[in-house]
Amino acid sequence: MAQKGLGAVFNTTPAADGKWIALKDAGSIAFLCYLTGAAGDTYTLQEAKDSGGTGAQNLACITEYHTNTGDGSDAWTRRTQAAAATVVTAAAATQNAAVFEVLGTSLSDTYKFVRVTSTGAGTVNAVTHNLVTQRTPANLPAMGV
Repeated sequence: MAQKGLGAVFNTTPAADGKWIALKDAGSIAFLCYLTGAAGDTYTLQEAKDSGGTGAQNLACITEYHTNTGDGSDAWTRRTQAAAATVVTAAAATQNAAVFEVLGTSLSDTYKFVRVTSTGAGTVNAVTHNLVTQRTPANLPAMGV
């Protein structure tokens, strides 16, 4: 039987660039990044102990990400790198969009929040998934607390 995804499968913060997102209620998070115009961008992942950014530090756990144009006209291209806290997209239309995921188990002990910040004008959408508790959308907790 089909079910709606928001609250059952995922939660999202569409305007997440530079915003601390809690991973206490989810097993993982996907960051969907986009910058049009084949400009390229750098997206940096950090972790913190709370929503105020206490103990903020780079989280060098990204070894794989996927890119495409972001307009639905092409398939995703898998890209790999040595573990890093950044994803750097090239100045090419085929890398306008980037997606990478972070498992909650990748965070340091006592760290519960993550954020991704674009160094350019790229947008960042955070999607938590593997939710610990399924809820109706109206009863989902705010992702930044």
